[in-house]
Amino acid sequence: MKALVLKQDKELEYLSLPDPRPLSPSELLVSVKYAGICGSDIPRGFQGGAYHYPLVMGHEFAGLVEEAPPGSSYARGDRVTAFPLLPCRSCGPCQTGDYAQCEDYDYLGSRRDGGFAEYVYVPEANLFRVPDHVELRSAAQVAQQTGAALLAVQQQRGVFATAAGVGAQHGFELDALVAEQRAKLEHISGMTSAEAKKFLMDAMEDEAKLDVAKVIKAMEEEAKETSDKKSKNILALAIQRYAGEYVAERSVSVVTLPSDEMKGRIIGREGRNIRALEAATGIDLIIDDTPEAVILSGFNPVRREVAKLSLQKLIADGRIHPGRIEEVVAKAQEEIEQAIKEAGDQAAFDLGVHGIHPEILKLIGRLKYRTSYSQNVYQHSLEVAFLCGIMAAELGINVKQAKRAGLLHDLGKAVDHEIEGSHAVIGADIAKKYGESPKIVHAIMAHHEDEKPATVLAILVQAADALSGARPGARREMMETYVKRLDDLERIATSFDGVLNSFAIQAGREIRVMVSSDLVSDDRALFLARDIAKKIETEMTYPGQIKVNVIRETRATEYAR
Repeated sequence: MKALVLKQDKELEYLSLPDPRPLSPSELLVSVKYAGICGSDIPRGFQGGAYHYPLVMGHEFAGLVEEAPPGSSYARGDRVTAFPLLPCRSCGPCQTGDYAQCEDYDYLGSRRDGGFAEYVYVPEANLFRVPDHVELRSAAQVAQQTGAALLAVQQQRGVFATAAGVGAQHGFELDALVAEQRAKLEHISGMTSAEAKKFLMDAMEDEAKLDVAKVIKAMEEEAKETSDKKSKNILALAIQRYAGEYVAERSVSVVTLPSDEMKGRIIGREGRNIRALEAATGIDLIIDDTPEAVILSGFNPVRREVAKLSLQKLIADGRIHPGRIEEVVAKAQEEIEQAIKEAGDQAAFDLGVHGIHPEILKLIGRLKYRTSYSQNVYQHSLEVAFLCGIMAAELGINVKQAKRAGLLHDLGKAVDHEIEGSHAVIGADIAKKYGESPKIVHAIMAHHEDEKPATVLAILVQAADALSGARPGARREMMETYVKRLDDLERIATSFDGVLNSFAIQAGREIRVMVSSDLVSDDRALFLARDIAKKIETEMTYPGQIKVNVIRETRATEYAR
C-alpha cells in the first residue's frame, strides 16, 4: 500500500509499505478515503514530537470497511470514521469509563500508524457509522470531536460503553445544527467566528499569562526547595575533587634568539631563508625591533608549533639554508605527529577509557595545540571528562561513559577550521563515523544545543562544559570583545517594554534589569526574565551562562510637615 511516512523529524516521504496486519481479532481493515491534518500533527512532524520513527501520522480520517472479522456488526463497504484513542479497557480509569485517563493507552497516528495511508486497522469499538447524507470528507473533519462528545454524553448518563452507529448519526445531525446556529450568531454580531475567536483570545491572553506565571513560579519554588541543595552539593564536590592546570595559548608564538645577529641569518641572503621557512611551515615569521625574539603568526596551532620547533632546531644547529630548512621541518612534523598521538593516548589512559578509535585519539591530541578564549582545549576536555565522571558517580550512572562523552565533547574543534559547520555537529559526525555509541554522539551534538538534550548524560556534559569554561581565569577575551558583549547585554535588556535601566555585572555573567513597577507586575517580571534570557541565547555568543535578574521596586513616599 502507499503511505505518507514520517521517516524522521521534518522528513516526510510517500512510500510503498507492506499491507498492515491486525493487532487483535476485533480489528477491521478500513480503506482510507479522506484524512485531515490536525494542529497536533505539526509539532509531531516538524518539532521532534513523534514517539518513534518511522511513523504514519493521521488520526482524523474516514473511509470504507474493507475487511471485517466474523460476527462483526460492520460489513464490507460500510462508511465509517474512527475515534483515535485506543484505551486498554483493563486499568482502573478504563473500568469506570474514564478512557482519557487510561494508564496504558494507544493512539492512531501517534503511538501507532494512522490514516495517512491507503489502509489502517481499527478496533471495532472505535468505529462510527457515517450516515449516507454526510460526506466522508466532512466526517473526517469532525470524527475526533464527535467521538469525544458521544463518549462524554454516555458517561454523563452512566453508560460505560463505546458509542455505536445511532449515536454517531445523532452526532453528525447535532454538528449540522451547531453550524446553523453559528451562522445566525455571526449575522447578529457582525463578526465571523474566526474574528470572534481572535477577540476572545486577545482578551484572555494577558489573564492566561498571569495565571501561567503564578503556576510556574509556585512550581519553581517547590522544585528549588528539593533540588538546589542536592545539585549544589554535586557541583561543589566535582569542582573540589578536580583542580586541573590551565595553559593559555595565543595565535602567535615567540622564539627567543641567542642574539640579534641571528635575525640576519634567519632572513638569509635576499630573504631566501625566511621565504623557505614560511613556505615549508605555512606560518608567517615577523622579524622586527623586538630584541632577541622572532614572532611566529598563524591561526593553525599545529603548524605554528611545527614552525617553532623547526626554528629552535635551526638556531641550535647553526646551519640555516633552504635545503637544511626543509629537512628540519620534515623532522619537526614527525615529532609533532608523534607528540599528538602520545597526547591522545595519555588522555585516554589518564581517564581510564579504552576502545577509542586511533583516528579519534589523534584528534584529541591535536586539541593540545588548540585554544578557545585562550583556554587550552585539550586541558579543557580533560577537565570536562573528570567533572562528568565525578557527577556521574554521585548520580549513580555509568562513570566511564560519562568520562568518554566529556573527553570527546569538543572533538570537532580539532578540525573545525577545515570542515564547515559548528564544532558540536562536526564532532558528533566524526564520533558516529568511528563507531561511538548513539548516547555519546547525542551528548556531543547537544552540549551547545545544536540538538535538544534528551539524556542525563547530555545534560551532565553541558554542566561540566559550563563549569570548566566559566571558572575565573579559565578564559580570556580581548578588551573590545568584552566591552561589546557588555553593551549588547544591556541593549537587549533595555529593548523590552517596561525596562527602566539595565546593568551588566560580574564580567558579563549577570545582568540586573530595573523595571517600572507601574508597567510590570510581579508575575510579569517572571515572563520578562525568561524573554530576556531567550533573546540573549538567540542573539549572542558567550562562554558559560548569563544570569538575568529582573528587579521591581515599589516606593511609597510621604512628607511629615
